[in-house]
Amino acid sequence: MTIDEARDDFSRLHRTFTLHLGVAVGLSWLTALYAAVYAPWVRNIRALIDPAAGLDRVESTVSYLFALPAVLALAWVSLYFGREVLRRAQTLSNVAVEFAAAAVVAFGVFYLSIDRAVAALYAGF
Repeated sequence: MTIDEARDDFSRLHRTFTLHLGVAVGLSWLTALYAAVYAPWVRNIRALIDPAAGLDRVESTVSYLFALPAVLALAWVSLYFGREVLRRAQTLSNVAVEFAAAAVVAFGVFYLSIDRAVAALYAGF
């Protein structure tokens, strides 16, 4: 594989990953905003979601719903504007493995974001 082919693979994977992460960011924000309309606005929503867990961690509705979508949005903006930095900072020999690992992490954060929004929705009903 030549350097030009490797760059082409990176460009193709970067474009695809940026598109899919952007869709995930949009869905995450829409779900969080929808849950914000129906969720109770309290200082400690964790006590409403799981009363048996105790009051170890106090978390307001705003931080509970919007922290993970904000992390996803920050990652998406960093990915979009940091393309050349990511190209130069490649750590693995295979670009596809790097993007696959990033996709697993992004999907995990996306899943947790949707899970929190659904939990807040159930607390509101």
